[in-house]
Amino acid sequence: MRIFDHLVDSPSRLGDDLGCEVELSFSDRQRSRLRVSLGCGGAVGISVPRGTILRDGQWLGSSDEHLLQVRAAPESVSIVHASEPLGLARAAYHLGNRHVWVQLGSDWLCYLADPVLDQMLVQLGYDVSHGEQPFEPEAGAYASHGHAHGH
Repeated sequence: MRIFDHLVDSPSRLGDDLGCEVELSFSDRQRSRLRVSLGCGGAVGISVPRGTILRDGQWLGSSDEHLLQVRAAPESVSIVHASEPLGLARAAYHLGNRHVWVQLGSDWLCYLADPVLDQMLVQLGYDVSHGEQPFEPEAGAYASHGHAHGH
């Protein structure tokens, strides 16, 4: 089985795996070792350093110079909209205080769907909606180049 074990910044060639990608949930993109089925057929292994978070669009390389592109899979998310920045910051504060991964937009934030967190935000006066979308949360202050340590 081919093992993809390192990040490739900007692939200069796409080799035999042209167009081959793997769609992974955020949970799987945080794992350091996993076996995955490819969209173009077959299965491969991913083995990256512990603490690495794979991001949508990143490329992984194997020792035999094959490449694989990571794609963020659509997931169930809870979405909070706010008409003013302070409202959004307040919602982000309450989620961050609970060590929740949060994706930020200009007037919204989202997190992986969780009815307990939804109820907390509703009690604080927010409208919470639900959707399916790729989840790409903020990497955090100590992250660099796709590598982050979560709690």
